Amino acid sequence: MSKSKSRFPATVSRSKSVRSLTCGQVMSSPHVIGKNASVADALDVITSRDWDHVFIVNSERVPIGRIHAVDILKLVAKKTVNRDVAWMHTIPAKQLVTQEAMTMKESTPLLKAAALMLTHDLNQLAVTNNQGQIVGTVSHSVVARNLPKFIL
Repeated sequence: MSKSKSRFPATVSRSKSVRSLTCGQVMSSPHVIGKNASVADALDVITSRDWDHVFIVNSERVPIGRIHAVDILKLVAKKTVNRDVAWMHTIPAKQLVTQEAMTMKESTPLLKAAALMLTHDLNQLAVTNNQGQIVGTVSHSVVARNLPKFIL
């Protein structure tokens, strides 16, 4: 009996700690390009830095949308007649954005962000400050790196 009582406070403490962990505390640097960047620019940034996505931001660094590497591959696959890459320099990357970027505030609990990613089948979310500017990202890997500390 005393053994179970001695474990209970530690469990409660870990539970409170994991619930108080915020996106702002664990976020990674954001992967961004400007709204006037071309598809070629997006592809270059994604491949040269080994990223799987970029967020498109306006001049105030407010996220407009997100482009995943798969989106670019789908566009390239549709170009069956002309395989040269000149067209990629003329098409703005923002045209590949199909939906607005889903964002979280820095103060949002990490557990809430993780639940949102699972619910909407997303790999990452943009983290914004109070002005709506992107300041970081939270991804599945960020969640996987931080939550086991509290579970184990």
